Amino acid sequence: MNPRSVRDGDSIRDGSSVRDGSPGRDGGTAQVGGSVRDRSTPANAPWVRTRLRTAPGTAWALGLLVLLTSFLAAAFPRTVERYENDGLRQDITVADPSRSVLELSAPEPELQLPAAEREAAVRDAALASVHRKARSLLPGPVVSGTGDSSYGFRTGKPIVAQDRWLPRPDLVDPQLTYSTLSALPDHATLRAGKWPAVHGQVSEDTTEVEAAVTEETAKVLKATTGSVISVPAPSGKRLTVRITGIVAPTDPRSAYWSAQPLLRTPALVPEPVPSPPTLSPPRFYWTAAVLLPPDAAPALLATAGRPEAFWRFPPDASRLTAPDAAGLRSSIASLEGGPGLVRLRGAAGVNATFTTDLDEILTGYGSLRAAIGPVVTVAAVGAGAVAAVVLLMTVGLIGGRRRTELALLRARGGSLRGIGGRLFAETAVIALPAAVLGLLIAVPLLDRARLWPSVVGPAAVAALVCLALPLGAVLPHRRPQLPGARDDLMDARPSRRRTVAELTVLVLAVGAVAGLRRRGTGGDGGSDLLVSAAPVLVGLIAALVLVRLLPLPLRLASRAVARRRGAVGFLSLARAGRSSAGGTLPLLALLLALTTAAFGGSVLAGVADARDRAAVHTVGADARISGPYDAVPLPDRLIRQVRGADGVREVAAVQVVYGVPLPADPAGNNRMKSAVLLGVDPAAYARLARTTGLGPFPADRLRAPGRTAAKGTAPSKDTVVPVIVSPSVATELGDRPRELPTAAGDLTVRVAGVVPRTAAVPDSDFLIVDSASLTRRQTSTLLVTGGSPDAKALRAAVKDAGKDFSVRLRSEERAAFVDTPMQQGAWGIYAAAIAAGAGYALLAVLLSLLRTAPERTALLARLRTMGLTSRQGRRLLGLEALPQALLAAVGGVLVGWAAIALLAPGVDLVGLALSSGPGPTALDTAPLRADPWSLTLPALGVVVLTAAVAAVQARWAGRRGPNTELRAGDSR
Repeated sequence: MNPRSVRDGDSIRDGSSVRDGSPGRDGGTAQVGGSVRDRSTPANAPWVRTRLRTAPGTAWALGLLVLLTSFLAAAFPRTVERYENDGLRQDITVADPSRSVLELSAPEPELQLPAAEREAAVRDAALASVHRKARSLLPGPVVSGTGDSSYGFRTGKPIVAQDRWLPRPDLVDPQLTYSTLSALPDHATLRAGKWPAVHGQVSEDTTEVEAAVTEETAKVLKATTGSVISVPAPSGKRLTVRITGIVAPTDPRSAYWSAQPLLRTPALVPEPVPSPPTLSPPRFYWTAAVLLPPDAAPALLATAGRPEAFWRFPPDASRLTAPDAAGLRSSIASLEGGPGLVRLRGAAGVNATFTTDLDEILTGYGSLRAAIGPVVTVAAVGAGAVAAVVLLMTVGLIGGRRRTELALLRARGGSLRGIGGRLFAETAVIALPAAVLGLLIAVPLLDRARLWPSVVGPAAVAALVCLALPLGAVLPHRRPQLPGARDDLMDARPSRRRTVAELTVLVLAVGAVAGLRRRGTGGDGGSDLLVSAAPVLVGLIAALVLVRLLPLPLRLASRAVARRRGAVGFLSLARAGRSSAGGTLPLLALLLALTTAAFGGSVLAGVADARDRAAVHTVGADARISGPYDAVPLPDRLIRQVRGADGVREVAAVQVVYGVPLPADPAGNNRMKSAVLLGVDPAAYARLARTTGLGPFPADRLRAPGRTAAKGTAPSKDTVVPVIVSPSVATELGDRPRELPTAAGDLTVRVAGVVPRTAAVPDSDFLIVDSASLTRRQTSTLLVTGGSPDAKALRAAVKDAGKDFSVRLRSEERAAFVDTPMQQGAWGIYAAAIAAGAGYALLAVLLSLLRTAPERTALLARLRTMGLTSRQGRRLLGLEALPQALLAAVGGVLVGWAAIALLAPGVDLVGLALSSGPGPTALDTAPLRADPWSLTLPALGVVVLTAAVAAVQARWAGRRGPNTELRAGDSR
């Protein structure tokens, strides 16, 4: 027996035995080597401490890997929860207060009540009491302080003001709203005059009250202090409202002023459309608000403005979290038509109503969250699977290096349970503190999130490492193994258990892919963990298939190389064929990393592509120049300047005519539809359609027969003009000629083609016609194409033409798609998942080569003693590692492409790409498509990295002499 201690640090003395991993008899004394030792003194150093001292580098490397993986596992749920919380808070905060505010309103007191009770019910004291009671009945998470909340009494219907000094743009009398507003001096600054006040006690019979208006209202209405407004009443009397003060809002954007913007800013609105509609243009009139003191509310009871009381509560989103959204939506539903409304009516009256659009904001947030969550989970599962495989490779490398040591312990009487227990203890000492440290780093770094979801990931990492190392190291020693036995890839025959396991994984993969294709990742279908793991399962199946197929090309290549004179090629293929049949893990790690990178890169590229296409759909070209409503003719000078601007390749001039009536419904149900007529030059507009991809069509199909030569010349009544139309217009027109009256001239048209979209009007029903067929021609819109049109030159030309014209650039519309917190978080997680997968793939390559590094170094030293040159040695090591690298690269490209092709029907990127920006509905779908760079670059990186590591190893081994590597008794 070798008198040296066993490598595991547990001394084996003469006359002692090892059973179950523990020393022999206890008590008494023992004579060892002629000396007497007291048995009460520890004979052997503790196992764990000895192992850590024996291999500190391995312990530190394992601990660092567990620390990093635990940190990432803890950071993922915290990052998701944080961006979900931030997204919810931002959605509520940036929403228009008129939508997000919680408003309770009640009609005026019943007419049969005594006048004194009616008047008391609308005074400030009564309204303030209801305000306090209602506030206590609202959902706790969103109830704000009393700072921006308000209440008052207002006329629910605007009242026509006939005073002559008021402005009338189209000779239409303005309509004014009269409202009391609580705490007005706290939210406004007096600019002129004095604050309005009540003199005595105001009642329904009061004939004059004081009021205030904002600066914007005073400017539009041309009101000054002392101006008088006469308010008619049903009784024939008139209420005189005297303006005594002009105020400026302290914070115009606050909910106090913005919940009803009319309180702050007047509006110019059109008259209602008459029935039946007429072709005359609409007339506009001013509407504004006049602010009365709180106790002047009884005077409004005498008006015909349908007065009502209101209480407004702006939501406070600072304490909301994503899990609160569902409960808050349920509470709002209760307040709008459930038990909550009953309680509010108990405070405000039986006819009180509760209104808010906060539930719609929460629904939109939930839809975006449901759309983004499963897509992010796909990336997280992919990166997590790669990390798990690398952890298994690490513990497998550690267990493989200790195989001889454990075989010796097993031969000296150690039990599987005892050896496994000691391995578990020494692994737990490293893994558990590292996992806890990773969690402790992630918690303060990513705060504002719950703790318990972050604990699951590090706990799973620690459990995987602590269990995988003992089991993987001990299970191979269940039966005696012959020394020097080989487990070659070329000669391996898969067992029945392995075949059953592979078929099980295949079934799971098919089910996951089918589920993802059928249910998708959108909010309607949802997604579970199995569906999100579809790319991982596809990569796993591919790895198992490639491992089974790898021996075939190796055998064929070995036979071909064996006939050649050189020895390097034959040796490299022989060495590649002698690699362990258990080398599935390195290949699996590489395939999963490449699949995750390809899938994630395609998602990011798909998001960018969807935003580019949405910007094109919104603008219609690289730049768009038009006037208000595309109805103002553009000057010829402006058109010439735009055509000559730098970066402009081509300009398509378009005449846009809105409100073209389509033929009446043959069913006779009086249903009328209208469309937009586009007069274009067929050649230029067809080129624009091909360039933008928005409804391309052949130019010849649009050319009208007998084109007129001059403006003002009407085409013949017998001329049928071909038109390109949208699908709905094609349904209305049919396939026969139809007469259409338009502002540009009457036409007889026939459908010559149907396209789903067009550049000039992306969201309307349209008819595209040759402009030469129009009687009254003009250019109202310019669509500019070019690589990068000079924005300054275009804006300068537009500015010279007049203030009514504007420029819209596709690049600016593209930049307007600002990521919300949820989009930013999802984008960051995808980028981090790709980076983490690449890092773990790099580590997998290094571990794969490190596992066989000693054996290859010794082989190289032996061959050098036989005359192998340094150059041949580098070629040998590179060619030996090349088959698996090429297999991983080619397999990664094919698997990534196959995974994207299989999963694309179930992945829609609209929610991830277009939840914000100028055109959130510009695209109906944003499908996932394979990105060539995401497929090929990582695969090439694997090959280059493998070759670089092999070259470095060959160079390092070449500098060491053969005597250093070749030692007597070394089994390498």
